[in-house]
Amino acid sequence: MMKIGRNIAVVLAAGILISGLSGCQKEGPAERAGKEMDKAVENAGKQIEKAGEKIQDAAKDARK
Repeated sequence: MMKIGRNIAVVLAAGILISGLSGCQKEGPAERAGKEMDKAVENAGKQIEKAGEKIQDAAKDARK
């Protein structure tokens, strides 16, 4: 589960760096699409982390 979180963090960091480098230019459709994709990846990552936590909690409860 942690590998997925790290991969998402790397993708987000790369997106932030790229958007920072192109920040001086006028935003075009590709940049807007990229930002939307970054948001979608970030939201998916959060949902995956929540699901992983729920699975871990359920596994702990099942051991009791």
